Amino acid sequence: MTEGPGDEPGGETLQHARAFVSFSAALMATDISTTTTELPESRVRVQAEVGPGELDRRMTQAAKVLARNIRVPGFRAGKAPPPVVIKRVGREAVLDEAVRESLGSWYRAAIDDARVVPVGEPDIDMTELPKEGEPLKFSIEIGVRPKAQLGEYKGLEVGKREADVSDEAVAEEVDRLRERAAKLEPVERQAQRGDFVVMDFKGTLDGVAFAGGEGRDQMIELGSGRLVPGFEEQLVGAKAGEERTITITFPDDYGAEDLKGREAEFAVTVNEVKRKELPELDDEFASDAAGFDTLDELRGDIETKLREADDNKVEAEFREAVLDAVVKDATVDVPDTLVEARARELWDRMLHSLGHQGITRENYLQIAGKTEDEIIDEARPEAETVLRREAVIAAVIEAESIEPSEGDILDALQSSAAREGTTPEKLRERLDKAGRLDDLREDLAQRLVIDFLAENARAMTAEQAKVREKLWTPDQEYPTGIEKPIWTPGS
Repeated sequence: MTEGPGDEPGGETLQHARAFVSFSAALMATDISTTTTELPESRVRVQAEVGPGELDRRMTQAAKVLARNIRVPGFRAGKAPPPVVIKRVGREAVLDEAVRESLGSWYRAAIDDARVVPVGEPDIDMTELPKEGEPLKFSIEIGVRPKAQLGEYKGLEVGKREADVSDEAVAEEVDRLRERAAKLEPVERQAQRGDFVVMDFKGTLDGVAFAGGEGRDQMIELGSGRLVPGFEEQLVGAKAGEERTITITFPDDYGAEDLKGREAEFAVTVNEVKRKELPELDDEFASDAAGFDTLDELRGDIETKLREADDNKVEAEFREAVLDAVVKDATVDVPDTLVEARARELWDRMLHSLGHQGITRENYLQIAGKTEDEIIDEARPEAETVLRREAVIAAVIEAESIEPSEGDILDALQSSAAREGTTPEKLRERLDKAGRLDDLREDLAQRLVIDFLAENARAMTAEQAKVREKLWTPDQEYPTGIEKPIWTPGS
């Protein structure tokens, strides 16, 4: 793409004006056409052509924005008509600016028009800007979702475990309730592991106080591991009113760079020692903690909720197992380049999510103790699995002509519409105008595929599945890891 000249008549600089040019991402090109050529290794080349009308519209928009930052004799600031701005700044410069700001939306429009599902970053090539009245042409090379050749996908037998809630799991939930209802009572004795110590402390490095090294009335549970290694252990045996000097060495991977590996000394005053007292496990506890008349009722309620949660988990596991069984029976060619691209996409999504939590890329890499390449390499198996699943789901959608109904769409929007204080119909209209309705349709279609596959699968118990793994016929490869395979004629 050519650069616009730095200075045009009048001395205005486009570099300064460029910062003020911005178009809405929802403004999608309508005058665009594409031709698609399939390339090896699940890649395509999309030749895109943007019509002169669309170019003129975008140039007009760019000229209106540029008009705010240039002076044109005879016109008030920002009021010069686009043709005048284009003549003063130069057509090529304005077109260059329009292309820079519009290429993203043209790319999305071209991908939509070509009906491909991109994977990874595109290579976009634009050789030159068009002359007036001519279309703008550019090409896109990008990896796309691989295609799957389906095997058997109906009537597959898949293992499905029974929901189970153990007495231990119920007891653990009861213990959590007791922990939340526990009280801390001061004691006049030496602190023990599991006690809580309320203390003041002041830390120094070579006799000099350091930032973050001082605190008052801080409470810590001995043995919790919340403090620097060695700190809590040196408080065991302390009593209220006692003063102690604690020496520790900050770990080499400590968060503060200036403290890593350094020895520090803390002057500690123990203000209180408290013991955690758990409530008695009786009917009174059941009433106070959860409003039940008896402890048996509380346990029964916990068991019911745990079973409901495990039922949902069993169903989710079964649906995933069915999909993976269909994937296993399908043929999907997934090139390494595509796996690499999807692994990087997964990493980018993680960084985006971490950013919302205030965690930077550098912070995460430091916490993980790994390089970016190591993390991406570890993501490759997941990336390949995701690509195979997506390919199979797309193939089933096509084979079974699965498409969400209008009712499915409105049902899916119910909760979001309620949160936003609107109706599903109005929310649907907003998504349609923003060009996001197709994304919702695709997401719903994928869910419908999983529903379809699960409904058409036959669930086996865990015992049946284990037996099925041992079935073997003489024409099959001898199964490894099985001492005595069972041969069943015709199986």
